[in-house]
Amino acid sequence: MQSELEFFNKIVTKLIENEKTEPVVSPLPTDTVIADLDLSFNDEGLAEDEWQNIVENAIMHTPRTASKLFFNQLFGGRQPKAVIGDLLAVVLNNSMYTYKVAGPQAGIEKTIIQETCKLVGYPDGDGTMPPGGSMSNFMALLMARDAKDNKAKYDGVTQRMTLYTSNTSHYSTPKNAAFAGIGRNNIRYINNNYLGQMDPTHLAECIEQDLKDGCIPFYVNATAGTTVLGAFDDVNAIADVCEKYNVWLHIDGAYCGAVIFSKKYRHLVAGAERSDSFSFNAHKMLGTPLSSSIFISKHKEQLAESFSNQAEYLYQTGAEDYDLGKTSLQCGRRNDALKLWTLWKSVGNNGLEHIVDQQFYLADIAREYINNHPDYTLYSFGDSISVCFNYKGIDAKELCTALYEEATTLVGYGKFRDTEFVRLVTINATNGKDEIIKFFKTLEEGAAEMNTG
Repeated sequence: MQSELEFFNKIVTKLIENEKTEPVVSPLPTDTVIADLDLSFNDEGLAEDEWQNIVENAIMHTPRTASKLFFNQLFGGRQPKAVIGDLLAVVLNNSMYTYKVAGPQAGIEKTIIQETCKLVGYPDGDGTMPPGGSMSNFMALLMARDAKDNKAKYDGVTQRMTLYTSNTSHYSTPKNAAFAGIGRNNIRYINNNYLGQMDPTHLAECIEQDLKDGCIPFYVNATAGTTVLGAFDDVNAIADVCEKYNVWLHIDGAYCGAVIFSKKYRHLVAGAERSDSFSFNAHKMLGTPLSSSIFISKHKEQLAESFSNQAEYLYQTGAEDYDLGKTSLQCGRRNDALKLWTLWKSVGNNGLEHIVDQQFYLADIAREYINNHPDYTLYSFGDSISVCFNYKGIDAKELCTALYEEATTLVGYGKFRDTEFVRLVTINATNGKDEIIKFFKTLEEGAAEMNTG
């Protein structure tokens, strides 16, 4: 494997160097990308030199999500200590379902879960690390279904159950409702206020109506960081409603739930201890490689009740609390804990707090720039790392597409109510003020070229 490691070091070194001078690569057209990069397979294998050249070519043409000009998604940047953890997890290749095959790695995941429970306010909670926020939300929905109807997992859903989520919540909720046998038509989409937060009054009205109609309300999905505006639902106000009607409250913090690490910003999820379950993605605000998601619940017994299943061919050591497959939706599961642990151990709680706070600082810089330049219109608000704006009235979709096609910067667009806008996400904590200013200058230059072109 020595030659492969040498090749790996060579290609990674080249990639990181190229990111400095070419932070955005020119996109290849989808109709020719397979032929352009020779991605298809042949009956015979390749000579080593030819194989290396093809692999390197594919890597060098891939979008650079760790570069200083990547603002397109809800992740970005590169935390080196987390990268090392992920590389080691690949080399170790442990599956995380039993202590017998995971050993100390199961202890690492348990530690992360326990510390997260403390931060959220679940003193007797438990959890797992699913492969993403969508799966975290699915686990919460299943637990809520089973808590309301403990026969559902045996007999199926035999009563009309209803669930509630914001108009601007993540698109996984309707998919999960279908997967769980609840049905998409039994979702109630709750109105938002002008900040993009769920309206608790409308929530209560919908629950009341469903009760009158003979439905069984069972689950509310609140959001800590909506996908577009980055808004935080008022957890305490929603919890009041959920407690009144005995409905499970889940906080989908996939985007911004990591504010629990910040003394300055954890108030944005005030009342989280009143929820029944909580999730966040470390590969977003904390900057670990994809994917590293944490799902926890205050109901440890319900977690096991919903997901445990006996299998003597797996669980052979009697290490109940460390046989992690018993509280997971999956059986075979890659080690997504090590990369977060290596980062967390390296920088400590204070370091993770700095990573989170830096993103809000960068968002403040961006909003200040917009407010000081009359050609911009700001559509988002403070306490968010999504900075939504338009420039000179240029169509947001056209502007973002032009910047992408010209390989100058990667940034996306979004929509709230009837307004479409550019959405700058300041989630790369390795950026500083200079990178934010450079982004705006790059955007302005690209807009000028659109007008002259």
